[in-house]
Amino acid sequence: MSDKERISLAQGEGGLASSQLVESLFLQAFDNEHLYQREDQARLELADFIRQGDRLAFTTDSYVVDPIEFPGGDIGCLAVNGTINDLAVGGAIPRYLSCALILEEGLERALLERIVASMASAAREANVSIVTGDTKVVPRGKADRVFINTAGVGVIPQGVELAARRCEPGDVLIASGYLGDHGAAVLAARGDLALEMDVCSDSRPLHGLVQEMLKVSPDIHAIRDATRGGVATVLNEFAQMSQTGIVLQEGSLPVRPQVRGFCEILGLEPWYLANEGMLVAAVSASAADEVLSSMRAHPYGCDAQVIGQVVAELPGKVQLQSGFGGRRLLEPLTGEQLPRIC
Repeated sequence: MSDKERISLAQGEGGLASSQLVESLFLQAFDNEHLYQREDQARLELADFIRQGDRLAFTTDSYVVDPIEFPGGDIGCLAVNGTINDLAVGGAIPRYLSCALILEEGLERALLERIVASMASAAREANVSIVTGDTKVVPRGKADRVFINTAGVGVIPQGVELAARRCEPGDVLIASGYLGDHGAAVLAARGDLALEMDVCSDSRPLHGLVQEMLKVSPDIHAIRDATRGGVATVLNEFAQMSQTGIVLQEGSLPVRPQVRGFCEILGLEPWYLANEGMLVAAVSASAADEVLSSMRAHPYGCDAQVIGQVVAELPGKVQLQSGFGGRRLLEPLTGEQLPRIC
C-alpha cells in the first residue's frame, strides 16, 4: 500500500494536506451549508430551535470500539447513532452533530472513507446534519487506528419531561427490543474466542421511536438507552434516582437464543451486555398498553416487551424474579465487563 493510501501526520497539521483531506472527504460526505462556510464554528439559527421547542439538549460522547468494523455496523454509525440516542431519550429532536476524529498515522485511507460514509449515511437516515468538526493525526502507536468524538444538539418540545427521578411505584417497564445484541456481536467479532455467532449489532437511531411513544401518551416518566452496563445498570440508575424499587421478570426479558447461549459459554449475563439501539421506558400503568402498541408499530420497536415494574419496596434496588418465584438483587455493573464496546 502506497503512502497516498494511508493517513499521514501532515494531514493533521492544519496546512495544505489537512485542507485537501477535509475537502476531498468530509465536505463531500457530510455535504451541508454549515460546513461549506468553512468557519471555526457552525452558526445555527435560533428561530429554527424555537419553532420546535423551549429547551436545548446538548450531549457528547467518544467512541473507541474494537474492532472498528463489526457485524451490523462500525465506529462511524455507532458515533452518530449513539449521540442521537443520548438526545432522544431526553425527549429531544436531534438537529446537529459535531465530529472530531483522532487518527493514527498510517491508517488506511480506504478504511477512513468507509467510516465517514457510514457516518454520513447514519446522519441522513436520522435527518440530522454534521455541521462542524476537527481532525488530528498522532504518530504510530499513540492511538489504535481511529477514535471519534461526537457532540449533539437537539430541541425538547414544550411539555416533555423525561427523567429517571420521575419513576414511581406502579410504573410499567418496557424494553424496545432484544438485550445484548451489540455487546455480543462486538465481542464475537474480536475473534479471540473462536466463537461464531450470527447476531449483528443493533446500532440505530431511536428518536423516531421516542417521538411516536410521546405522541400517544404524555405519561412516560423516564427513558434511557441501555448502552454500557446494559439494562441492569440503566434500571439501577432509575431505582437510585427515584428511590423506588424495580422488579424484573426474568422470563420476560427478550434475549436471542444465540446471545443467551453465548453468555452461558462465557459466564456472562445478557442484562449487563451493551445495546446501541434499544431503550427502556418507565410508563404509567394506565398508558402502558397504548405505548407498547405504538412501539410495536415502529420498525425499531417491533420486538418491544414489558419486562417488569416499579415498586415501593427496597428503594434504590433492582430485583430479578425467576420463573420459580425467587428473587435476587441485580447490582450495577462493577468495573468494565467488556472493554472498548462502544
